Amino acid sequence: MTNRLAILLGLAVIAAIAADLQFNGGDTMLFLGRKLFVLLDWLAFWR
Repeated sequence: MTNRLAILLGLAVIAAIAADLQFNGGDTMLFLGRKLFVLLDWLAFWR
């Protein structure tokens, strides 16, 4: 991965977080965080 691509991906993630905070008050990040926790718990079970 080149530095330029890494910077563009980082800016895209920051823009998505800013848009979520602006339009949804962070509800989408909270939902995805909870789903990630469930996924990690499920993966730990199968390990």
